[in-house]
Amino acid sequence: MKKYRQLTEAEVRTLEANGCIAQDWKDITVGDGFDANSLHRVMFYGTARLGSSAGTIEVSEGFVKSCGINNATLRNVTIGDGCLIENIGNYINNVTIGDGCHISNVSTIDTRGEATYGQGCKIAVLNEAGDGNLRLFTDLNSQFAALMVNNESDKDLMEKLNAMVDRKVAETRPKCTTIGNNVEIGNTGQITNAIIGDGCNIGGASKLSECTIASTLANPIHIGTGVICENTIVNGGSKITGSVKLSNCHVGEACEMATGFTAEASVFFANSYMSNGEACAAFCGPFSVSHHKSTLLIGGMFSFYNAGSATNFSNHAYKMGPLHYGTLERGAKTASGAYLLMPANIGAFSVLFGKLMYHPDTRSLPFSYLIAYGDTMYLVPGRNFATVGLYRDIRKWPKRDKRPEGARKSIVNFDWLSPFTISEVLKGKKILERLRKASGERVSTYNYHEYVIKAPLLRKGIEFYDLALRIYMGAVLKRHNPAPPKTTRGTGDWTDLAGLLMPKSELTRLIDDIKAERLKSVDEVLARFREINDDYNELRWAWSYRMILDYYGIDHLTDEFVEHIHGDYIAARRKWIQLIREDAEKEYAQGDVAKEVLDDFVSKLENEVDFENQRLYM
Repeated sequence: MKKYRQLTEAEVRTLEANGCIAQDWKDITVGDGFDANSLHRVMFYGTARLGSSAGTIEVSEGFVKSCGINNATLRNVTIGDGCLIENIGNYINNVTIGDGCHISNVSTIDTRGEATYGQGCKIAVLNEAGDGNLRLFTDLNSQFAALMVNNESDKDLMEKLNAMVDRKVAETRPKCTTIGNNVEIGNTGQITNAIIGDGCNIGGASKLSECTIASTLANPIHIGTGVICENTIVNGGSKITGSVKLSNCHVGEACEMATGFTAEASVFFANSYMSNGEACAAFCGPFSVSHHKSTLLIGGMFSFYNAGSATNFSNHAYKMGPLHYGTLERGAKTASGAYLLMPANIGAFSVLFGKLMYHPDTRSLPFSYLIAYGDTMYLVPGRNFATVGLYRDIRKWPKRDKRPEGARKSIVNFDWLSPFTISEVLKGKKILERLRKASGERVSTYNYHEYVIKAPLLRKGIEFYDLALRIYMGAVLKRHNPAPPKTTRGTGDWTDLAGLLMPKSELTRLIDDIKAERLKSVDEVLARFREINDDYNELRWAWSYRMILDYYGIDHLTDEFVEHIHGDYIAARRKWIQLIREDAEKEYAQGDVAKEVLDDFVSKLENEVDFENQRLYM
């Protein structure tokens, strides 16, 4: 613990000669290395503990200043070693500042009233008109958030989770505004009731109020010009710049908010990028992207999502208020001008075009196109499975994870073919086959709820789904001994919990353990999520083994059948690559890309190595 001493009479005389005044010099204590000559025109109210003023700080490249305090009004402060604090327009009040900080041209840094620092704040996600279903705290990750949001009606579970959050917040909440080590704050307006972590850079922000900026030296945060954050938590590696306005929000690791983006009562996790548009009551899971000024994300749950320009979601079905919400499963996209009437549920890796009405539910038809032409809604099943867009997406996400190892709160499983998506593929193939059997082969269209499927596209959909199944089974067998699994834990339905692929039975067990208080803390719940993810390969094999036997109608895997499945896999994979190449050539034929771009893509496609060396399947 750092030791402090009273000022000497000589130090007081030096301070007064430098234009400094204090209500009572006896309330000012200093540490080793303090130099009274480093303070000029400082007004002290209440208490102050001042560290060493030795050393220098580089304020710009090649521009070094001596540490000290100049032109500032301070009340009840603790300031660490090696800081430079200057030109404080109003005051710094009830604040603890760490070592090596540079704070310049700031109006006010203050602690007022019952500070929350944005922690424990309750917000209404998805149901904009709800009473609140999500509590914000620093260690919140996408899985814990999804657990709360998806189980709002389970009062017992929510009571236990809320109690966990209350205890976690009480353990970590400081008594006053806290600024960590090596923080730089410049040209900034008002900072009130804030926790600002190590290495944070704040330049030109307008207002930070009731906020936790959880920066670390290894994973620093940048807050830029014109930013306003209220009741908001920001996690490591994130950048918030360009007059962004956030209210009642949580920003996860390595997210970026830019260019006037505004959000209220929304959460963003793991490498999400938001610019220009707005979000309200939105759950933006890992790798959610919105880049356009006219785009509104409202009342939806997203992950690995890309919003086209002028995308809009309607959460007013009629006149009862903004009660409605929906889910776009991982990998979904919306084309420019897309509109989706909530409630709706869209299957994984699907693409939406036009004004989509009638509350579609295509969770059992993944990789599909949904297209609106006037009042007619068309469904193209499985089409996105063999497109250049999907091929590029599934490769880019792992490469774009900017979170350093050891600082990844949200769990992100990048598998695009998994028990979760393949179980949907199995359901989709059966749906299409039943439609074909019920209506026969000689019709021009088939109807799936309010959606029309053209006959040739239904047949292609069955082919796409069969390709996906054969590629998945072959890829799984290449990673596992074909012996029966040692567990049955992975059998049954699976779910995608905001990036974590897991059996629903494991989710049920988790919830039961929380209710029975076998899991009593936030940390224990987060640890359980990690355990489930660590067991993913074993759980996946338990599910896949049974799926393979059922698909081929066999009792056990023999060497002969393993070879047969491998042959199916090779043929399916070659067909898939061929279809992607044809999709690329089609785009070139339309004049949309240059010849050299096509040639480069085809070259990479032809040189693609075996699945074992790709991140198509992990």
